[in-house]
Amino acid sequence: MLECVVNISEGADLDLVATIAAPAGADLLDVHSDPHHHRSVLTMVGEDAPRAVTTLAVERLDLTAHHGVHPRIGVVDVVPFVPLGDASMGDAVAARDRYCRWAAAELGLPCFVYGPERTLPEVRRGAFKSLRPDFGPDRPHRGAGSVAVGAREVLVAYNVWLAEADLTTARRIAAEVRRPGLRALGLQVGDRVQVSMNLVSPRSVGPAEATDLIAQRARVAGCELVGLVPRDVLSAVAPQRWGALDLAEDKTIETRLERRANLVP
Repeated sequence: MLECVVNISEGADLDLVATIAAPAGADLLDVHSDPHHHRSVLTMVGEDAPRAVTTLAVERLDLTAHHGVHPRIGVVDVVPFVPLGDASMGDAVAARDRYCRWAAAELGLPCFVYGPERTLPEVRRGAFKSLRPDFGPDRPHRGAGSVAVGAREVLVAYNVWLAEADLTTARRIAAEVRRPGLRALGLQVGDRVQVSMNLVSPRSVGPAEATDLIAQRARVAGCELVGLVPRDVLSAVAPQRWGALDLAEDKTIETRLERRANLVP
């Protein structure tokens, strides 16, 4: 089985997000929206649901009118395929490339791949500069921009809010905690600041470890899980910390898959 975590550039209009997510049906495991990031993270399984969601997002969203604190290159900004269970990284790469061929041919979307070849940050830095699209047109789609399509292992997207709303401090802390298993940005989010992280090796640096790294440098006001977390990553955290870290059994990939299994014949 493959997980696909589609990030779309809409987080303020929740009715519109629900409309775009609806074609995924039972293959939709989770939706997380943020109005300040102006972004929604849709966790799905399979290859059909991401294509249905992409089609509607390109139809309904317009990057030229988009404002949000999170970096983005398109209305469908990031589409990573993630192997679960018996699936392999090779399966994820093959699904990634099938999606790219489809998005280029059917929607005219330029697609930049990441995974074994390069990282997502490298795509963000180089798109239409040092990097040309791997699939599709050589210029951005007029309203939809382009899309970064990846093949990667499971990661945990995680935000830690600072008690003091100082962006300089958030950026300094992000730079200090950044490491191979932890990508971090300091962001102004409304009248607050956060260290926004991708825990790319969550079994080595999980939510508790990441939060503790930040708490050593500043007072923490709260934590936020974006999307879902693997059950073994949750189990590595002392249960008494789950509430403060915005973790719960119901937020695990495995629980949502079990729920889906009861819905799908």
